[in-house]
Amino acid sequence: MAQIEFITKDDLQQFKLDILTEIRGLLKLAEPDSRQWLRSRDVRKMLGISPGTLQNLRINGTLQFTKVGSLFFYKYDDVVKALNKK
Repeated sequence: MAQIEFITKDDLQQFKLDILTEIRGLLKLAEPDSRQWLRSRDVRKMLGISPGTLQNLRINGTLQFTKVGSLFFYKYDDVVKALNKK
């Protein structure tokens, strides 16, 4: 016959703390890469350019991008290279 185990409030509280600790650890690991991808508005601000100019940089291949849905993302290193060329 199977043995029945009950979960107490203390068990749930400990589970919650364990999950939060694990999530915090994962976020700390992700911090160095948090600047790896930038959105269009961030790129425009960094380069001091208009949306049309950013579109031209995409079209002529000056700035590589990845499109996810309707959003464009740019690698931070590519934007820094473009900034240094400017």
